[in-house]
Amino acid sequence: LDTLAKREIDPAVRDALRLGTHQLLSMRVPSHAAVSTTVSLVRRDIGHKPAGFVNAVLRRVAEKDLTLWLDVVTRGLTDDEALAVRTSHPQWIVDELRKALRVIDAPDELPALLAADNAPPRVTLVARPGLSSPDDLPGDPGTVSPYAKILTGGDPGEIPEVRDGRAGVQDEGSQMVAVTLAEASVEGSDSRWLDLCAGPGGKAALLGAIAAQRGATLVANEVQPHRAELVRQAVRALQNIEVTVHDGREGPWESGSFDRVIVDAPCTGLGALRRRPESRWRRTAADLEALVPLQTALLRRAVELTRPGGVIAYATCSPSPAETIDVIESVGPGVATLEAVRRWWPHRDGTDAMFVALLRRR
Repeated sequence: LDTLAKREIDPAVRDALRLGTHQLLSMRVPSHAAVSTTVSLVRRDIGHKPAGFVNAVLRRVAEKDLTLWLDVVTRGLTDDEALAVRTSHPQWIVDELRKALRVIDAPDELPALLAADNAPPRVTLVARPGLSSPDDLPGDPGTVSPYAKILTGGDPGEIPEVRDGRAGVQDEGSQMVAVTLAEASVEGSDSRWLDLCAGPGGKAALLGAIAAQRGATLVANEVQPHRAELVRQAVRALQNIEVTVHDGREGPWESGSFDRVIVDAPCTGLGALRRRPESRWRRTAADLEALVPLQTALLRRAVELTRPGGVIAYATCSPSPAETIDVIESVGPGVATLEAVRRWWPHRDGTDAMFVALLRRR
């Protein structure tokens, strides 16, 4: 748009040009209709003179298709810079995702990962064991989680099991984080479980359902009161869950008082960009730096609250090494032993990009 306008564009006019350009290049809207509706909008809401300017710019936009325009705007850029433009990602996120793929020796998968970020996620249901089973739910079987069904149409809120809390809507990667903790072996006591950062409650509900089948209880803690209400709503069908509201770093629990602890740490959400496309433009690299100390403190507290021999799951919906393996390494082998690391990816698994590390308290 700047190339075509050759002048300063007022913010409101720029927004209108973006709408029209998106219709022209990315939607099946006829060119004349895209130009006409956008010009009419500007004439009505901004003025006649800006409408003429918008008409002229959009007619020039319509002279090329998206492929040709991408060639124009990426001319002279490096490969990664061009990839960021072509896939509509900030450069710093492209850099972080490349780092994450290098960890698993798969940097060549970056274009596929970025493309997957721009594809709408499928709606996935979770059957909470003891309350419902996947056979009770509509849709196709999940591809990753044993509790999942992939909804092929309709409103999940109309499904009786979802409506009364016996099932829910939850990404398969998120389900597998809870499954990873639940499937870990624990010798001795296994009656007290803790979700240190439970909001909005999906993992807590699945963990609580599994815990109930084993005669265990779950403390679902959330620092934000409004998110704690979401947790209460998510776990309403279960009687073995206590919802608490504390800063996870400073809660009132005694050291070594839990057998299993999960830390689903606050993160940049780089693994869920397909679910919240606008977040890529709201987050900055500074957010990454600011979150790491919090993530580290929460993991240290989780280790402290776990009894010797108990297990801790550290999870993020970001694959960034700074938020995942670097945080794990900062805890140190003297207090906990890393037993397993699991990752899921949108371009490989059809899930959000999820990370979970399983640690054993020493």
